[in-house]
Parts: sequence; C-alpha cells; structure tokens
Amino acid sequence: MNKNQITRIAQLSLTAVAALTLAGNAEARNHASSKIILVRPADLPELARVPGQAMLLHATGDGRTHLYIEQNDGARLAVFDVTDPAHVKEEGSTYVNAPGAFDFVSSLGDYAELVRFRNGQGEAVLNLHKVKVPTLNTIPGLDVQGSTERLGDDGLIVADQPNAQSDANDPNYQVVDLSNPLHPNPVADVKQVLEKITNDETGTTFLLAADGLYLIRRPAVEEEYEIHEYQMEHPG
Repeated sequence: MNKNQITRIAQLSLTAVAALTLAGNAEARNHASSKIILVRPADLPELARVPGQAMLLHATGDGRTHLYIEQNDGARLAVFDVTDPAHVKEEGSTYVNAPGAFDFVSSLGDYAELVRFRNGQGEAVLNLHKVKVPTLNTIPGLDVQGSTERLGDDGLIVADQPNAQSDANDPNYQVVDLSNPLHPNPVADVKQVLEKITNDETGTTFLLAADGLYLIRRPAVEEEYEIHEYQMEHPG
C-alpha cells in the first residue's frame, strides 16, 4: 500500500467519524427540541411514589425552586428540589400539626402560604422560612370558607357565599391584614356585599354592602400614587 492510498483511507475515516458525530448531535438536538419527556414515579426519588393530596411550588431567593407535596391526609409534607427538572432531588419530609388534609390557597409573601383545611376547620399559615422544615400555624378568627383575593402585599379578602338555605345571594367578605404575613390579622367582616370595585391607581377597594359603603384603603399605594402624580406635574 503506497503513501497516497494510506492518506486516502485516513481521509475517508475522518469523514466517516465526522458524519457520525454530526448525526449524533442532530439526533440529540431533535430529542431535546421536538419531544416531550414523561418522567414516571419509578424514575423519581422514593417519596415521589407516595400518593399525595395537594402540591405547592415555591421559589426561594437563592434561585432554587422547591415542590411540596402534602401526604398522609395533611400529616406530612414531602420536599423536593426541582430547580433542575432533569435532576429532581429529594430534600426529605417533615410532619406538620394539621387536623386533616388541606389545600394551598394563596401566597402570603416570600415565605408564607395560606392553607385551608378540607374538613371545615378553618385556615392556617405554612411558614416556609426553613424550606426543608416548614411549620403550620393556625389563624384564630379566620374561618371563612370561600374564594380569596390578594390586596397586593398588604391584605387579603376572603369571600364566602351565604348558606344555601339563606335567601341572600350576596357574598360575605372577611378583610385580613397581612402586615405580618406569618400572623394574618382578620380586621373586619362585611356582610352581603352587592358589588366590589377596585381603583388600581390608589389601591382602594369599594364594597357596596347591605348596610352601606365600605372602603379598604392601602396607604402605601396611595403614597406611591401621590408621588407619581407630583412627579408628573413637576417634571425635572
């Protein structure tokens, strides 16, 4: 075999290797871009194979995302680090003092979540400051079973439809102060609300109830609005 033949064989070999590499890269790209990947419980950490009642996805300030799964009828929370979906990590589990199964209702800030018990035993706050060891705190006085609406970071409205046996069709509202998200403070009950309107500029919510007009004010938003209006009137 002469030198030219050897060189030719080497060139053909390199060409074949390059072609195979390109094909492999193309297949990998196609796999990543055009396919949905279903990950089954058997391919996840052991705690992911335990039946659960509800889930909460919570992002922390350090860029991580945790998934909490309520298990054992509210007695236990399983904790997973799901920041990288390709590598879900089991962070452990913790037992919480819950009277029964509950649902995650609303965020109360960066480190708290409002939960509602399914057996009609009211609400509680899930404290997430320790992401791997969350705790549950009940809220005295907050026991309205209904939909919730956030008032920014300042408060919460809980709407409860009256009893089905009642002739009234207008909801009752409970207004909750969230100055301390870990200890929400129910400040007022407004019965039979006919209509609700919110002024987004000032943050004011108007409730037209059976006994007259109620206002829910948010001084921090009012102050921001006044500053904005002043800057618009006095540019530069």
